[in-house]
Amino acid sequence: MPAAWPHQVGVIPSRAQSFQYRAEADRLRAAVNGGGTAVLRQVLTGMGGVGKTQLAADYAHTAWDAGGLDVLVWITASARSPVVTGYAQAGIELCGTYPDEPEQAARSFLAWLTPKSGAPPCRWLVVLDDIADPDDLRGLWPPASPYGRTLVTTRRRDAALTGEGRRSVEVGMFTEAEAVAYLTTSLAAHGRAEPADQLTALGRELGYLPLALSQAAAYLIDSGETAAAYRDLLTDRSTELTDLAPDALPDEQAVALAAAWSLSIARADTLRPVGLARPMLHLAALLDANGIPQHVLTGAVARAHLAAHRTATGPNPAAEPAPVSRPDAVRALRALDRLSLIDHRPGTPHQAVRVHQLVQRATRDTLTPDQRDQYARTAADALMAAWPEIERDTGFAQALRANTDALTRHAEGALYRLAAHAILYRAGRSLGETGQVTAAITHFRYVVHAAHEHLGPDHPDTLESRHHLALWCGEAGDPVGATDALAELLADQERLLGPDHPRTLDARGELALWRGEAGDATGAAAAFAELLTDYLRVLGPDHPDTLGIRGNLARWRGEAGDPAGAAAEFAELLADRERLLGPDHPRTLITRSDLALWREEAGDAAGAAAAFAELLADRERLLGPDHPDTLTARYHLARYQGQSGDPAGAADALAELLRQTLRVLGSDHPHTLNTRHHLALWRGRAGDATGAVAAFAELLSDMVRVLGEDHQHTLTTRHQLAAWREMLRESTVNQSTDS
Repeated sequence: MPAAWPHQVGVIPSRAQSFQYRAEADRLRAAVNGGGTAVLRQVLTGMGGVGKTQLAADYAHTAWDAGGLDVLVWITASARSPVVTGYAQAGIELCGTYPDEPEQAARSFLAWLTPKSGAPPCRWLVVLDDIADPDDLRGLWPPASPYGRTLVTTRRRDAALTGEGRRSVEVGMFTEAEAVAYLTTSLAAHGRAEPADQLTALGRELGYLPLALSQAAAYLIDSGETAAAYRDLLTDRSTELTDLAPDALPDEQAVALAAAWSLSIARADTLRPVGLARPMLHLAALLDANGIPQHVLTGAVARAHLAAHRTATGPNPAAEPAPVSRPDAVRALRALDRLSLIDHRPGTPHQAVRVHQLVQRATRDTLTPDQRDQYARTAADALMAAWPEIERDTGFAQALRANTDALTRHAEGALYRLAAHAILYRAGRSLGETGQVTAAITHFRYVVHAAHEHLGPDHPDTLESRHHLALWCGEAGDPVGATDALAELLADQERLLGPDHPRTLDARGELALWRGEAGDATGAAAAFAELLTDYLRVLGPDHPDTLGIRGNLARWRGEAGDPAGAAAEFAELLADRERLLGPDHPRTLITRSDLALWREEAGDAAGAAAAFAELLADRERLLGPDHPDTLTARYHLARYQGQSGDPAGAADALAELLRQTLRVLGSDHPHTLNTRHHLALWRGRAGDATGAVAAFAELLSDMVRVLGEDHQHTLTTRHQLAAWREMLRESTVNQSTDS
């Protein structure tokens, strides 16, 4: 006989110990209890471990205990067969169907749920927990009913799960407050207490993932360890997630944290394009959890990795791997997103891919040491391939640096295997070139330390990292320190590489340059003259490096007091560059700029202005209007405009240039700060002393933040601010006297 109401089919999971009430529960109830416009079929979706089952169980318990249901059916729906079996059992108990025909019994139950005229209304709730594949519910969705409710939990985000009156409810992580409250309550239930700051830090380091927090609490209770000790284990790279699991899982959990996503990864790998999801996740697991640019994961380097490591499928897995197209790489990201293993948001291209840090950790734990090193260097290659030589998009550059930092944290040793990877130098150069010279120094200090540890003090890359550190110390306003560091480096390079090695010659050139920047222009010119002799002997007169030394020699002879001689030498150098490289080569254009500057220093300002006007036209034609060299040419033309007697015109031209520089290079780039400096100067010279004071005061604050208190450019700005304040004060006094 059919069972009497109220009746329950299936077992609802028990409420978790210290169950944490969450905002998602309110969203779920609001959606269901919305009166006539209520959406009665809900799909709870989210990555494994966020607590979807517990939210569904809490909702089911609450509705049942409140007497709001006549029938409650709970089915663990990890495949189609248990769904059919669960429906069949409900059909047997509620409809009196025969147990030996489960498909018929299931259909009978679904038909029974449909409201019928004249029949007493039945208030029912069907919970389908952990749907693994939307196709498993084909033909098995409970019917729409004003009296019935359907609640589905799943890791999937497929479009097939929503629509037709179904609404998706995204379940995310605990908030910080929820995580701390959960840990505090769980520990207190066993007579344990931990400092609030330690629990806050532990929640953050576990990414506020409910499953991770519950197993961490169980580990602390069972082991007697403190939260601080657990955090030390968590940050230890030699510790795997399996080492942090409690001996007995809490709250009837089926899998430890380390295995929570293995089925999702396997399922994602079966989605089209088959076999690409897993190798894509291997790369993403080594990069920044907070955002990976899509181009990094879909560029040529990443696609070659996907092709080479595609999960073996088909009758001949040893066959030559087929190439992977960019659309297929994007589809691999979509497959991971559909299983909630990543968040793929193409609308934010600089941070298009986000991965929970514990998904990354669990994925890395599955790799052998050789695999981790290989994939890490592939990830570094992918970052290098995506990194533009000229960083016009500061947000993109910041994302690339963040991903380089994450890669270094996850697999530092791989980046120093046999040699230091080029990405380490590129990230540091990016910091310096965007004006963050202090950060560049910090970066290269660490690279020097790491290279010393991994490669040894005499490795060429250890020497090269010392070279970069010295350079950025000089750029930060410490030319004496740069000179001292380069002198020590040069001695080591001559000992290890020999006097004629290119890196040794390069270090001599840098040493001469920073000797000049430290105030010894004559010594710099003499050093470059001596160095030129060696370059001519070792590399010959037409080698690009030899031409570069000639340019430095010309410059420092000019700085030492011979601008006419410098202009003459640059004119000779320009002829050789045009002969060897052609008139449109970037180095030829730079030499034209140098020649124009020294013509000005030699007294030919009009000729210099005309030369820069021609140069600007050529740079716009060859490099484009936004290239930094084009912006530099525009800056010099604006400066000449002011020097020729039109300070207001110079200020207007610099204001327009500043808008372009901010757009192209960002607010902290040295070119941007320099443009702001000269704009303030020419505003003052055009009669707006008040505007000049305000502009210099604002600029000084940014100079101190970006370059530091003692940088030469900061000191120059401070001096200009004081001078214009004094001029403004005198002008005010004079106006008062006249009145």
